[in-house]
This record gives sequence, C-alpha cells and structure tokens, in this order.
Amino acid sequence: MSSVVTQSSGRIQRYLAQFEVQSDRRPAGPAWLESRRRAAIARFAALGFPTTRDEEYRFTNIGPIAETDFRHPASGTHVDSAEFAEHLYGEAVAAELVFVDGRFVVALSSVDRLPTGVTAGNLTEVLKRTPELCQPALGALAGEDDSALTALNLALFEDGAAVHVGRGVVVDSPINLVFVTTGSAAPTASFPRVLLIAGEHSQSRFIETHVGLGGGTHFSCAVTEVVAGADSVLDHDRLQIERPDGFHYCRLQVQAARGATFRSHAFSLGGAIVRNDLGAVLAGPGVDCTLNGLYLADGTTVVDNHTTIDHAEPHCSSHEVYKGILGGRARGVFNGKIIVRQDAQKTDAKQTNKALLLSDTAQINTKPQLEIFADDVKCTHGATIGQLDADAMFYLQARGISRADARALLIRGFVGDIVNRVAFAPLRERLDGWLLAQLPTDVTV
Repeated sequence: MSSVVTQSSGRIQRYLAQFEVQSDRRPAGPAWLESRRRAAIARFAALGFPTTRDEEYRFTNIGPIAETDFRHPASGTHVDSAEFAEHLYGEAVAAELVFVDGRFVVALSSVDRLPTGVTAGNLTEVLKRTPELCQPALGALAGEDDSALTALNLALFEDGAAVHVGRGVVVDSPINLVFVTTGSAAPTASFPRVLLIAGEHSQSRFIETHVGLGGGTHFSCAVTEVVAGADSVLDHDRLQIERPDGFHYCRLQVQAARGATFRSHAFSLGGAIVRNDLGAVLAGPGVDCTLNGLYLADGTTVVDNHTTIDHAEPHCSSHEVYKGILGGRARGVFNGKIIVRQDAQKTDAKQTNKALLLSDTAQINTKPQLEIFADDVKCTHGATIGQLDADAMFYLQARGISRADARALLIRGFVGDIVNRVAFAPLRERLDGWLLAQLPTDVTV
C-alpha cells in the first residue's frame, strides 16, 4: 500500500473533511477561485504530506506536522495589541493590516494613510469588490501544482491580505502586514494568504510578520504571491517568530516583469519545524532580484530554506546571501537553485550560503544547484560552514570582554551585512534586539 493511500485513511481525511465544512459555511466566491480551491484539495489528496523519501524533503522530516490533529482556531479570539506591540509601527508606516489566527481584525488595522492609487485590505473584501485584480495571480503563481502544503493553503485559507499599488504610484513608507497566531489547549492550524501586486513604474515596501503568542501547538501554513510590474521597485521584508512548539511553512512566489527590481530579506527566529520555500521567476529582460535570508536555531529546531531563482529572460541579475546560526542539536537546510533558461543570455547570478555552528551537535546540510542552459552567463556560488574564530574570541577576551559578550559581538558581525540591508530603520533597529534575544543558548564552542 502506498504512503499516500495510508495517509488518506487518517492524516489527509481530516483536511478533506475540513474543506467540505468550510465550503458549506463560506460565502460564495468567484467561480474561478472555487475551481482553483477544488483543484487544490484534490492535488493535496493525491500528493499527501511530503516525507523524507521526497528529494525536496530529504533532510527535513515534517512527520510531527502530518501526524498532529490540528483543528481550525475558534473565531472571535481576543488579542490585545499590547501583546505584539513591538511588531506595530503606527504612523511610521503607510498602513497596518492585522490578522489573528488567519482572520482580519478591523479594530487593530489602519489604512487611512495610504496614497491615492493604492488598494489595501483583507482578501475577502477585495475579492468582493474587485475580483478581476486578483484573478490573474491568486492561486495561479503559487497554485495547486506547486506543492502539497501550498495546495493545502489554497484550499483552506479563510482570509488574507491583498494590496494593489497602481501604475506609477510611490508608497514612501512600508505597508505592514501582521499575522498573529494564538495558543489553545488543542493544536490549531491557520492558513494566511498574501497577494501583492505592484503596477508598472510603482515603488512600494512591505513588512510581513508572522508571530506566535501564548502556549500550545500551532501550525501556520502561509503563502505569499507577488507580482512586480514592469520597471517597478518592490521591497519585501519577512519576519517569522513562532513559539518553541510552533510549526511554520512559508511559500513566497514572485513574478517579475521587464526591468523590475525585487528585494527580499527573510528572517526565521523561532519554531520547532520551519520550512521556507521561496521562488522568483525573472519573466522579463533587465530584472534585478535579491533574495537574502537569516535564520537562528537552537535546541532541536529544524529550519529548512529552499530557494529557486528562474532566469527566464536575458540581461537579468540575481543576488542571494543566506546565513544561519545553529546551536544545541538544531539542524539547518539550505537548498539554493538557480535556473538559467536557454534564451537567458547575459545572466549574472551570485549565490552565497554561510552557516555558523555554535555546538558540536548542530548540523547543516547545504546544496547549491545551478541549472544553466545558456552559454553567455556569469554564475557563481559559494558555501561555507564553520565555528566562531578562536583567535578573535581570544583577542576580545584578552581585553576584558566576557566570553558571552565576545561571542555576541562576533555573531552580530556575522549577521550585520544581512540586517543592515533592511531599509526601514525602525525594523532594522528592532531586529538587532530580537536577534540578541533569540541567539542560541545551548552553545559548546
């Protein structure tokens, strides 16, 4: 009996039943979206949860997610904004959209500072008012054929954030999207969805935060789709801080048109099992794409980063720097794939992955992949794994700095080139504090 059939008898059936319940309760949406949802749940049923026998999950066992009986969170959960105030920026941002357990909370959100030409709100309302804005991308960039967990999100998401920046519009301040998960006695799961559309010649910045509050086991299965129009500039900073027993899955898919600039900085600072799948298709000539990331792991945490940059057109450039810090028995995975299509001449692609191991039992599996089908290209990649420099530690300690402070100084130097690239100063400053608070404590080297 196949693993999918075995899973269908228990693990998968729970989600199939949940889909039918939600379909009966959910107000009728656009026919095209309902069709995509049906295709997605069928795809999930056919694939089942990935296992270590799947090449893309060879080093990451998500069995604890598949085997847990997650339930949908109860509606109407009350959360005081003081509990996550450090993730709110008030008048320093153009708008703030807050979601609790996957549901939009009007009382905690604000969109009154947005310039003319920007539509921002919860996905449910945007679909009612202007479904034509969503149809080309929603469930199409990251759809049912993408992966089992992406398909599960498309089938089960209740709500999410939708932002459309009109042609030529410049949004000077970031738009802040905050997704809060709350604890409960029983394991719960939510499925946040984000759709960002930047029109031609527009400029915009986004902060997307996923934070876990309280206790209890939670699974956040999040998908973000980004459309960067021709000659647009879009910055996307993503922060994930789950509880120690929280599970997190992220799928980010970007479609960039001619001359677009897309910059991503992703930070993973908590959770039991974290899987990040990031992909970008450079679908027009002259695209410039940056995918940078930083992750911290301690104890028995697993953080898995898979990135794919698809150079589909000529004269495009991509830059990628991922860094990890692991202590205890934590495990990290980095799989960075760069694809250069046959017609994508004059491609310039650079990829770097560095990992810092703070204990003898921490592990990292790193795998750069280059698939090049053009001949006039410049593609480089590099991967390094190491421990803190013993000479540097000795130098600092010899000058009266404690071992713990010396270690912190060296680690801050290691992560600085990622953090310092975050353009929004308030986020950059808070990141410094969060990083120090989340640094691995189970250290032996």
